[in-house]
Order: sequence, then C-alpha cells, then structure tokens
Amino acid sequence: MIGFEPKIIGFLCNWCAYEGADAAGRARKAYPPGLRVVRVMCSGRVDPQFILEAFKEGADGVMILGCHPGDCHYKEGNLQMLKRYVILKRVLSQFGIEEDRLKLDWISAGEGDKFVKVVCEMTERVRQLGPLPR
Repeated sequence: MIGFEPKIIGFLCNWCAYEGADAAGRARKAYPPGLRVVRVMCSGRVDPQFILEAFKEGADGVMILGCHPGDCHYKEGNLQMLKRYVILKRVLSQFGIEEDRLKLDWISAGEGDKFVKVVCEMTERVRQLGPLPR
C-alpha cells in the first residue's frame, strides 16, 4: 500500500536487544520510524496478553527481540518466550491476524547492524501486508 507506514511495537530485552538498538543509534544507523520500543528486563517477561493488547491498540506488527539462546541473563527466559511464541502465532491466526505480523528474533548488545536489518525487514513485511484490519 502506497504511503502506508506500519506501526510496530518492539519488546526489547534490556540486556541484549535494547543495547543492540542503542549501538545502532550510537552508530547513527537509520531504521524505519514506525518502531515503538518497549524495554523489558527479559524477552521471557513478555506476557502474550501484551502482544494481543498491542494489536488491539493499533499496532500493525509486533516484534520480540531478546538475547541469543544460551546467553539469557535470566538463564532460560528467552527459551520460555520461544515456547510461547509458537503457540501465540497459532492463537493470532484464530483472531484473523497474519502470522507474519509477529516476529521473534535474537540480537546481542553488539549487533546494531542486525537490529537495523531485522527492523527494516519486519517493516517491509508488514508494509506488504498493509494495515491490520480493525
């Protein structure tokens, strides 16, 4: 859709993904302006209700970005999120929300370039899907 700029909510782990975003900012890397960051202590602390609420309140896409598996500061928080993510994608489809509107990825503190790449890819994917029907 021409002129459509997706609204994307990003739940970023404080220790890794948020620091990766900060690294991208310090390096003055540009990424789409539609991302709204919610800093969480661990991706494992993102309740599925937060994602449903984000879509209900107008998000066109939601990203959960955490530490790489094996690097979680809370041992297994990101693995718990991975289990919830698989189920959540199925639940979203029951609400008529395309699975591609939700993304889980792993970004470390030093991966500013990867952060930009993941955000750009997600924005383009959601742009192709168009606005979430309300």
